[in-house]
Amino acid sequence: MDNVLSYIKKLNLDKKETLVVACSGGPDSMFLLALLNSLKYKVICAHVNHKVRCESDDEYLFVKDYCEKNDIIFEGTELTGYSTGNFEHFARNFRYSFFESILKKYNSKYLFTAHHGDDLVETILMRLVRGSSLKGYKGFSIETKRNNYTIIRPLVYLTKDFIIDYNKEHNNPYVVDNSNEADYYTRNRFRHNVLPSLKEEDTLVHEKFLKFSEELDEVYEYVNDIVENKIIELYVDNSLDINKFNQEDNFIKKQILLFILRELYPDNLYLVDSNHIDEINKVIESDKPNISIKLPNNINVIREYNKLIFNKNNSEATNYCYELVDGLTINDHVFEFVETESNSNYVIRLNSKDIKLPLSVRTRENGDKIKVKNMDGTKKLNDIFIDMKMNKMKRDSWPIVVDANNEIIWIPGLKKSQFDIPISEEYDIIIKYQKKGEKDYE
Repeated sequence: MDNVLSYIKKLNLDKKETLVVACSGGPDSMFLLALLNSLKYKVICAHVNHKVRCESDDEYLFVKDYCEKNDIIFEGTELTGYSTGNFEHFARNFRYSFFESILKKYNSKYLFTAHHGDDLVETILMRLVRGSSLKGYKGFSIETKRNNYTIIRPLVYLTKDFIIDYNKEHNNPYVVDNSNEADYYTRNRFRHNVLPSLKEEDTLVHEKFLKFSEELDEVYEYVNDIVENKIIELYVDNSLDINKFNQEDNFIKKQILLFILRELYPDNLYLVDSNHIDEINKVIESDKPNISIKLPNNINVIREYNKLIFNKNNSEATNYCYELVDGLTINDHVFEFVETESNSNYVIRLNSKDIKLPLSVRTRENGDKIKVKNMDGTKKLNDIFIDMKMNKMKRDSWPIVVDANNEIIWIPGLKKSQFDIPISEEYDIIIKYQKKGEKDYE
């Protein structure tokens, strides 16, 4: 108990500071709620009724009644909107969304949760058995920094038995969730079958695990600083430089990939595991210059020669065909009828007598060929895309300008056809294609 009080004192919190406490009504959170209230902090009790057990409504009323009797502000809500999928993940997101709304409402920077020493032991053991990352193996930290607040877990110094005994001695009321006794849940099996054996070896085993967690956290922070510097150099605009990546140590390479995945899955990293890392490495090591795999949530990992692209666009490429009119926007680029001196591949000059109007913009079709300007005969579009080292996704969505006879007039930004007119000759149509909001391509 002294460790807990000493830690809270070291936080140096102003007694006027508002502290939000996540409280389920169980022995751990009621202990924490009573402790902080006894230390004369301004406490807000945040309770979520998960509506999954018959007792849930009674527990909601129990916590609310306790707060009213002890002059603690109570904020409660009920879990709603759940349909199918991973309930634990959904419920956790719901809880923290609610907690964050309460933090914002009371302009608080601190969320206190009642995770204790036994919880830390169980979490580390579960992740060791299941497999995790360097960050995962350390379990959880006493403090976790979020964007606008800090999660604080001061009870990691205590065991569950100590908390229960303390509650009984000081008449702190609490409710018991009987589902915690069922060995159906993985955590409960560790709690009932593994943890007691460890405590037989050392009653203070939770302190050893806390030391392990803290040291591993230091290692993680050290490695993460290295990785963040590497990321700046190797990973730009969702694209990883494979040549530079392969020069790194295998451990650092794995941490780089984990860093990228944490960015792609900020709220649901559980969807990816070591098997996905292995699949990404297969793409990196492949002899094929263009290869791709799909990760959960329709995130694509695409090998494009020396680049590995992580495509966060969940939409699939679709076929399209539009009449080419002034201002037509495709793939965040715009077609405009203009007056310009530019001769780049982003501008084409046409004589309406040479082509059949109207012009259209479509995606590629099987067998597409173009009569490339200043070349004899025709060339397959697919060969042009390969020459430009373009991945399949870009090939499938790249705009192709055709006339009413489906004759390919232009591949904007890449190749012009023989229908392009020199600036010194007669033409009556000038079309420019460029990214919205940018200056003219030269």
